[in-house]
Amino acid sequence: MLSIPHWLGQGFLSAQHIGLMLQGMVLTILLSILVIVSATLVGFIWGIARYRYSNWLLTAIHASIRNVPLLIHVLFCYFVVGSLLPETWMLWLNSPHEIWRIWDLAIAWPSFEFLAAWLAITLYAAAFIAEDLRSGLNTVAAGQWEAARSQGFNYWQTLRWVVLPQAFKTAWPPMLGTYLNTIKNTSLTMAIGVMELSYRSRQVDAQTLLTFQAFAIATVLYVVLIIGVQRILQSRKVEYLA
Repeated sequence: MLSIPHWLGQGFLSAQHIGLMLQGMVLTILLSILVIVSATLVGFIWGIARYRYSNWLLTAIHASIRNVPLLIHVLFCYFVVGSLLPETWMLWLNSPHEIWRIWDLAIAWPSFEFLAAWLAITLYAAAFIAEDLRSGLNTVAAGQWEAARSQGFNYWQTLRWVVLPQAFKTAWPPMLGTYLNTIKNTSLTMAIGVMELSYRSRQVDAQTLLTFQAFAIATVLYVVLIIGVQRILQSRKVEYLA
């Protein structure tokens, strides 16, 4: 009978602990999807605004968000924003509230920790997406605008049907990188108690003292998630450009 290597500690994780980590992965996926959708919307509006208007305020806000570590944004949204909200709001946000229930399945209002994490990562990712889009827009020749306007297109029609598809080809690779980094950046939210994959891995480690097993499984789950999302988004990009 083979003996367990000493670096594995007392053995392997139980199904219960692996289940906790899978729950953390589900929360990581949910937070990532919400951030990617909201950051893309904000980033596109922000990027077009920075492309169209040379505004010192937009530039200052953009620089202040991009050049500050994401962890600081997360802590700011949790502690500072939380302290500015009315006490009654915080009491409501920190209390459980069901939004919808069917049989034994219930959807609850997200915790304040989750909302703060969502806001912080959305603003951070949106700043990078905005710059990626603005860079893509700058690569489109001025003649494309003139040709579209000569055909009777207004500014927004030109932007939507002529300029954006061309800019998107240039902006997509760095945007994809931002999306993948967003998934990894969700791990920083463990600092404010969001029970995503990294938080659950640390929790399992503390309960079992099986450090290698806990973080090895977390590593595998992150790799599978990142590769899966990368392949999905790359295929969607091909369909958009077809």
